[in-house]
Amino acid sequence: MQAEIVKTKNTVFTRIIVVLLSVLFLALAGFVSYKIIVKIQNSPSMSKVYAYWKSGDYAAVYNETAGVLALKPFDPSAEAYHGYSCFYLGISSTDTTEARQYLDECIFSLRLAMTKASDVLMPQICYLLGKAYFHKDNLAANHYYADLVVKYINQALSYGYEASDIPEYLGLSYAQLGMTSESIAAFTEALLVNDSDVLLLSIAEQYIKNGRSDVAKQYLVQLIKKTKDQTKEIDASCMLAEIFISEGSLDMALEKYNDVLSKNENCADAYYGIGVIYELQGDLVKARAEWRKALKAKANHQGALQKLGKA
Repeated sequence: MQAEIVKTKNTVFTRIIVVLLSVLFLALAGFVSYKIIVKIQNSPSMSKVYAYWKSGDYAAVYNETAGVLALKPFDPSAEAYHGYSCFYLGISSTDTTEARQYLDECIFSLRLAMTKASDVLMPQICYLLGKAYFHKDNLAANHYYADLVVKYINQALSYGYEASDIPEYLGLSYAQLGMTSESIAAFTEALLVNDSDVLLLSIAEQYIKNGRSDVAKQYLVQLIKKTKDQTKEIDASCMLAEIFISEGSLDMALEKYNDVLSKNENCADAYYGIGVIYELQGDLVKARAEWRKALKAKANHQGALQKLGKA
């Protein structure tokens, strides 16, 4: 009888031990599973990148893709989206040095992505790479990269990529390369989407370079009538006055320059132009007086310096 009691106690004790061990195992398994899930959730991933991109959080895209690339170097999708985020962070930065750094990083990442990118990624990579070179060009205050803007944006077009700002980027870059006819064609297409002041002024400049001042006048008059930007209005008025001078309409040119000076009495180009008018009329005394006014307004005005023999 006593043996049976002892046996029963041992059985109960064994069961308790088994239950406790099972509970402990389940708890440990749950803890391990939790840690794994947390680790997965906290690990960088392209699914997070796409979510951040969709929400327009470019800083988060930048950080997340950096994490993905640390785990998977040279991953083309991660490189592409890292470049995209750099582009938007760069053009939105108010710090010129920081903007340059982001654009350089953008170009590096996108060119690296191109080496392994799929056909799905290539169109947008080329498009943003061209735009990155354009903004790098502007920040560098030179036109060393205009040919690359044209190259990559046209490559994006060859893939069938579409974006409303492409004609404007091409027009400005062709202009920088001195490709006047191509620039005019691109600007004309861009005007169908947006007749901005910059576009109207740019296309007028290209028509002047192409010897079509008659067409340029139409765009300048349109700009002067519509713009609310006084600087653009003055620039357009001075260009229009120069055309009048080339046509021999000196009175119209003088009227336009005087109108400019009524809005900005420190416009060096207006004083210079008036000096040219007096020169053509044979009054060099008045002409030189106007050119001196031009230099007073802008000490390095090349036209006035040359006229006064100071270049």
